[in-house]
Amino acid sequence: MPVTHRNRNVRKGPPSKRSPCPVAFSLDIFGDRWTLLVIRDLFFGRTRFKEFAASPEGIPTNILTDRLERLLARGIIQQMPAEDGTKRMAYRLTKRGKALGPILKAMRDWGLASDKSTRVLA
Repeated sequence: MPVTHRNRNVRKGPPSKRSPCPVAFSLDIFGDRWTLLVIRDLFFGRTRFKEFAASPEGIPTNILTDRLERLLARGIIQQMPAEDGTKRMAYRLTKRGKALGPILKAMRDWGLASDKSTRVLA
């Protein structure tokens, strides 16, 4: 059964893999310049499309839509009604998505140690 986002269908089920390598599998999910930033924002408590779009990196909305659809299809995030009672949808990490926390923490720590001009954003 397809999941809809902004009146578009998202194919449910496992997308194809390019190899059985676990690193390649992980990169197929979040190995682009935007996906981990969306996941980071979810860890920071952002849940709405407009909040992700307002992040300092300036993700284009068409790319944001695509990344949210990919994360939904892979079971990393789920949609739910927004808490403010509007008809808009919100997003949250699934258990599988929360398991990415140590990866983000390691990347944050590495970035802080490697470049003194970086800082933790919230």
